[in-house]
Amino acid sequence: MRVTYAHMGTSTIVFQSMLEEIGHEVIAPPRPTPKTLSLGVQYAPEFACIPFKLVLGTYLETLPKGVEIIVSAGGYGPCRAGFYGELHRRILREMGYNPQFIFFFPPLKKPVDFFKKIVKLKKGGSWGGFYRSIRRGFAKLKSVDDIEIKSHEIRARELKRGDTSRAFRKGIGYLEAARSTKEIEEAHREGLKELEKVPQNLDFEPLKVGIIGEIYVQLEPAANFFLEETLGHMGVIPRRTIFLTSFTRHDVVAHGEREAKERAQPYLPLVIGGHGQNSVGDVVHFAEKGFNGVVQLAPFTCIPEIVAKSIMPHLSKVNGIPVLTFFIDEQTGQAGVETRLEAFVDLMNQQRKCNSA
Repeated sequence: MRVTYAHMGTSTIVFQSMLEEIGHEVIAPPRPTPKTLSLGVQYAPEFACIPFKLVLGTYLETLPKGVEIIVSAGGYGPCRAGFYGELHRRILREMGYNPQFIFFFPPLKKPVDFFKKIVKLKKGGSWGGFYRSIRRGFAKLKSVDDIEIKSHEIRARELKRGDTSRAFRKGIGYLEAARSTKEIEEAHREGLKELEKVPQNLDFEPLKVGIIGEIYVQLEPAANFFLEETLGHMGVIPRRTIFLTSFTRHDVVAHGEREAKERAQPYLPLVIGGHGQNSVGDVVHFAEKGFNGVVQLAPFTCIPEIVAKSIMPHLSKVNGIPVLTFFIDEQTGQAGVETRLEAFVDLMNQQRKCNSA
């Protein structure tokens, strides 16, 4: 059957290979564009956040290609994301589309429901084959994350602008083509080698900025205006708190990042849904690690991140680390984001000079 899913950064290539291995014909979602967002805005409720609108727009771009199944996932608890699958389904049905939705919740929250959906997705294939596909997929996902982290470290020191991005795309291409465990391991090594070839100014000491906030706007560059690449070109190493490998280990399997929640306790002891509590604890973490600043990414109207944002001035003062917050919606523009980032980088540079004086 023809299957699609939401585009979310580099994870797309992993989902595609896993679904193909278990026998589905994959209609790979294109990277979101302004047209994608325009489609989502046209048919989504006005109050819905930008992840909801971008994902809806993506579905509307892939459904005309004969998609029969949409695979998605969502949170559980005091966050609207848990309802988005059903709301997407109703909007699409009213437009004349009736794909089957397989909507996953964290397995430890609804284990029976999770198991039933796995059975439905694997199409009667053997459990052994399905398990091997999952293992290969996780290995590929870890390799993608490793190459991405390496690219962030190198881009801040590159001598020629764009070299790191070109090397990164080449390395990701190797992983996209890899199928067996051996091929994935080889592609991982070759991808890192491509990045190591990039000429760098090793005498330059970049600033380090932590990226916190909601998962989709962290992981999808089209939703955050390619923030990590932009920071890299400004001589900054970004380090976001969410990569899908760590998210799978902690949020999906173990009910959340325990250390982040522990650090948040003095400031926000309540679970408020989404990644709100994590965002608070992660500011403390980045301050302890000596980072120069933190950028909070949040969809406009995201209540957990709004609550976290209200605590940021106090966190910044107590922990001695500047925090810049972006609330993103369809009105946000690239130029405005870049201007605010430039001012933030200037602020961090000035603060570093004062601290070293």
